[in-house]
Amino acid sequence: MARGLGKGINAFFPSELEETSEDAVQQVPVNECRPNPYQPRKSFSADAIEELKDSILEYGIVQPLIVRESIKGYEIVVGERRFRAAKKAELETMPAIVKKLSDNKMMEVALLENLQREDLTAIEEAYAYHNLMNESGMTQDDLSRRLGKSRSHIANTVRLLALPEEVMTSINNGELSMGHGRALLGLQNEEQIMFLFRKILKEKLNVRQVEDLIVNMDEQPKKKKTKPKKDVFLQERESVLRDRLGTAVSINQGKRKGKIEIEFYSNDDLERILETLDH
Repeated sequence: MARGLGKGINAFFPSELEETSEDAVQQVPVNECRPNPYQPRKSFSADAIEELKDSILEYGIVQPLIVRESIKGYEIVVGERRFRAAKKAELETMPAIVKKLSDNKMMEVALLENLQREDLTAIEEAYAYHNLMNESGMTQDDLSRRLGKSRSHIANTVRLLALPEEVMTSINNGELSMGHGRALLGLQNEEQIMFLFRKILKEKLNVRQVEDLIVNMDEQPKKKKTKPKKDVFLQERESVLRDRLGTAVSINQGKRKGKIEIEFYSNDDLERILETLDH
């Protein structure tokens, strides 16, 4: 078993991360290492890195990092915080196990490690799922099996990427929760989303209050236009498609024919949706 990873990651990647006789811990030069280019986590607490640096100066690096050889030096697979702290501590070398991993496996391991530690924001997690599906060709069902997350969780998380950039930034900064984001996705109009988004920040509304406001916003235009309520069956089918495709879906039924509208926000996302429909 690979030391320092925890049995959770080994359970998902037994062949890639299982320690063999060739995987002895070795000292690698700190200045020849660089961060994982597929690291889903984009922000690291400066205070946490400083505390880890102090611990390393006193006790050393207890758990070896996992790295892979690259054209120049090494890339960090697991242990970027230890790497950052080692640099701050001005260490010349650090203990590591060198593994041969493909780009896709490296991306998966980095994502899983962060998910197990609960280190990712909802937006970082959404981008990680999105990028992994685009790079590897995996479907949401594949990710669900590989990462031990429900398909609905993956779908609902990826849907957050359909929010305006400013809203995603607030979720990333911890000003809004994933629940706030999911509630805002219930609004089809971006102008409404931004109006309610600013109201949430100003009045510090919780998720339940936001959901109640959205219900009221939906009811007001209906009174003016007397638009008939959508059939319960169609609403249920929309929900099924949203979970499967990981994006907003609208089913509209006319007198003689109906129409299904599926939202996508990039060419890659359109390809992902088409591949999901093929399965």
